[in-house]
Amino acid sequence: MSWIALIDRTRALFRADGLAQLGRSSPDLCGALERPMRRGSIVLETQVSPYDKPQLLVGYQAHNRSGCQLTLQALPGGGIVLVINRGSETFHAAVNLDAGGRTDTLRITYSWDLSANRGRLVVELPGRSRIALREITDVMPLSLSDVQTMTSNDKSCVFAPDVSFLAVSDRVEPIGAMPTLAPTTSVMTNMGYRPVGALQRGDVVQTLDGGFVPILATLKRTVPAAGLFAPVQLRSPYFGLTSDIIVAPAQQLVIGGSRVEYTFGSEQVLVPSGHLLHGKAALKRTGDLLITYCQLLLPEHEAVLCAGNYVETLNIGRIRRKPEILRASLYCNMPRRELPEHALTAFPVLGEFEALTLAAQRAAA
Repeated sequence: MSWIALIDRTRALFRADGLAQLGRSSPDLCGALERPMRRGSIVLETQVSPYDKPQLLVGYQAHNRSGCQLTLQALPGGGIVLVINRGSETFHAAVNLDAGGRTDTLRITYSWDLSANRGRLVVELPGRSRIALREITDVMPLSLSDVQTMTSNDKSCVFAPDVSFLAVSDRVEPIGAMPTLAPTTSVMTNMGYRPVGALQRGDVVQTLDGGFVPILATLKRTVPAAGLFAPVQLRSPYFGLTSDIIVAPAQQLVIGGSRVEYTFGSEQVLVPSGHLLHGKAALKRTGDLLITYCQLLLPEHEAVLCAGNYVETLNIGRIRRKPEILRASLYCNMPRRELPEHALTAFPVLGEFEALTLAAQRAAA
């Protein structure tokens, strides 16, 4: 199992044996609902108000005595505070990530593992390699009953309008740079186009300079199809695509040409896929509960040829120098000495208006 609950602006779903089992007969839990989950994670995405006052992001009150109270607050200056009460016990954790006054989307993750008596509270700025992590002992878990009540009782749980989704997993979920390509996405190798999900360590792929480089790892993760994980369908023939591809909103396309150089003063620019949703070049794919993404880890942070256009691969920055973040990441099982160090891209990243303007220009050309 993994994801057992998903709450966003259009749905509130719970399944004790995993959202992937929805539509099948439910198991007999025989009292397991009330027992604390041995391990788990709460993951949410939100924007934080710029106002100089605390902001309640999530407030939950169980309807029974064995349940818990939970509040998650954002404080002025970038602080995130989590408080959980159960009976006479109180759990408190705080972490601070200064967003520099920006209103970018934050991803907040609270994870616990009772067998290790450890957990963590993490705040990230997805796509910007900024992470604040607080490791915790004496953690307090949720029960399946708590999760079920959060999703089924509107009066028990309050969300700030800026919270795009909240999801609960029965695992300790990884943090950091995430995969962004559907497994079926075609990537050019020395053997021709192959699905990215079929590629393995040692295979070679074509990069932006026309050369071929070896893959260090192919990473996969299944996530809720919501927020910055909600799938985007990039449409051909926009931006030279030879077929439609499914990507996460954070997946960046590398676009070049004389018009780009004239307009933006750079040989290439980066276009986040999510910026194209209000034009004709991209569609929001609906109906998914969960989505599996793949991505390639290369020796350098480079772009690879996918279905006729170049897209960025994983940029893990200097995570090998940050042991506590590395342990919590998707790359925790890779030998540290084998991890590359990636620099920030030299290409400018377009804003939404610029990206839509460029897409319209390309369509008219």
